[in-house]
Amino acid sequence: MTRVLAISPHLDDAVFSAGGTLSQHARMGDGVTVLTCFTGNVARPTGFALACQLDKGLSPDVDYMLVRRKEDEAACEAIGANPVHLPFLEAPHRGYDNKDALFAGHNPVEDQVGDPLAQALAREIERLAPTIIYAPYGVGNHVDHEVVRKAITSLRLAAHLIWWEDFPYAMNRETAPSDIERRQLDDAAAQAKLRGVLCYKSQLDFQFGSTEEAAQKLSRWNCEGFTSAFQGSGTHPARPDPLPA
Repeated sequence: MTRVLAISPHLDDAVFSAGGTLSQHARMGDGVTVLTCFTGNVARPTGFALACQLDKGLSPDVDYMLVRRKEDEAACEAIGANPVHLPFLEAPHRGYDNKDALFAGHNPVEDQVGDPLAQALAREIERLAPTIIYAPYGVGNHVDHEVVRKAITSLRLAAHLIWWEDFPYAMNRETAPSDIERRQLDDAAAQAKLRGVLCYKSQLDFQFGSTEEAAQKLSRWNCEGFTSAFQGSGTHPARPDPLPA
């Protein structure tokens, strides 16, 4: 049996970017796991980290990451995947204290999550023994996506590694990066992806405007983008161009 591993920075990235394709794997009988890196809790968030919770309409006393992990479990069920959650903290809890900082690049001196993350990914990859790995290309240049990409490229992999075009950042580009091919989803995959995406209720208004707008945008954006498969590590597409302002 083909074993598929999707390595997701946040609790929604894999389903947003590759949920239809992952559901196709599950439909064909492949074993699918979605491993999310940044799912750790902070008991009393403050500053920008707290603001990232409040702008989702959640009060300070809500366990935000617990809510998100539950959403991810439901979304993975919708696409036929098994969820795995690593306890690393999202960027706002690692010193990135405003929105601009999230897209200004990784500072490995001040933010030393990279090596521990790579070690944890190596352990999980050894345990799960995937034959195919999907992971973020880095469209949009979010620092957490960049850290995950760097951690993966530091590993020696036996699996085929395929980078996905990060969604919803991809919607802001007229064309995909030159080494990304956008592929249309069949109806079953599109519907499975929609069911999965709509499970992330805490994110829909922020990302799309509303649940209805999320469904409308996905119906118009009925594709997912990927690089060609290749085996082993040591090859990675160039860092994508910044998105237009």
